[in-house]
Amino acid sequence: MADDGFQERSEAPTDKRRGESRSKGSVPTSAEANSVIVLFAALIFLKISGPWMMDEMGRVMVYYLNVVSDPPRTLGGFIVLITYTVSWTMKIMLPMMLVLMVAGIFANFIQVGWLFTFKPIIPNFGKINPITGMGRLFSLRSMVEAVKSILKIIIIGWVAYATIMGEFSHFFELSDTSPGMMWSFVGHLTYEVLLRVCLVLLVLAILDFAYQKWDHEKNLKMTKEEVKEERKQMEGDPQIKGRIRTVMREMHRKRMMGQVPQATVVVTNPTHLAIAIRYEPAEMDTPKVLAKGKRLVAERIKQIAKEHGIPTIEDKPLARAMYDRVQPGDDIPTEFFSAVAEILAYVYKLKNKMAA
Repeated sequence: MADDGFQERSEAPTDKRRGESRSKGSVPTSAEANSVIVLFAALIFLKISGPWMMDEMGRVMVYYLNVVSDPPRTLGGFIVLITYTVSWTMKIMLPMMLVLMVAGIFANFIQVGWLFTFKPIIPNFGKINPITGMGRLFSLRSMVEAVKSILKIIIIGWVAYATIMGEFSHFFELSDTSPGMMWSFVGHLTYEVLLRVCLVLLVLAILDFAYQKWDHEKNLKMTKEEVKEERKQMEGDPQIKGRIRTVMREMHRKRMMGQVPQATVVVTNPTHLAIAIRYEPAEMDTPKVLAKGKRLVAERIKQIAKEHGIPTIEDKPLARAMYDRVQPGDDIPTEFFSAVAEILAYVYKLKNKMAA
């Protein structure tokens, strides 16, 4: 058998293979998707909360200008200044930090789903091997990432340049406007640039996620031998399963043979089939099959019957008809009542004669 390292990985990964990869935290994700969703969230937050943040920063600026003109000269004054600075920073920054954190979690969730594992952050000293590190540096994946980064910079630069040049004629009008109008124009232009960049990044993120998923699936592919081994592990070794079936059959046969001494009569073919039947009028409503067998098993049933003085009656049609219809433990089907009753009557008559 060829070594797995030289076999072609041509088989699609199994669900078990995918599950093991996922449990290790190895899932297809796009850093581009994370970035663009977080950037979109920041833009939306600034669009909605921007005026409120500008008002807050204006009030803070007025406060600090007053502090500069009349600085605190006591420890209590400095504590008040520090407390105000910390509370203002939390008031302004905490909402944005929460929005960005939720956006980051959402970006990962829509790509991966619910997955919680510490395995990706467990130190792997094999990764700091300089030889394998050089191999990763010049791998196809690294080349693809480098090309992606260069294309992303070119595309983003072109989008930003095109947006700014579209508004370039308005720059000359800024000299005759108030500072407030100037800042409003700059803010609007910045928002337009970032929005268009986000839209471009969104397209790149979708393409990148598709590539990451394809690459992940390719890395999970298996050789024919791996698929065979996995199936063997899941279903069990055929040799072991065959041995188990043999043991189970043997146990069933022994258990069945142990019932034969309780039989009332054994109906035979006469050489190929044997069916052991028990009927006790005081205990049972209908006769019951205790054991059945072909050839060697049939011979063993007849031998046990002979050892225990159980009558053996030859009835070829009945034996053949009943064999495929009944199993050990079954009651005799109604269509065989008449034939079995005749045999039982004969057996009871025979026993009475022997007793007499």
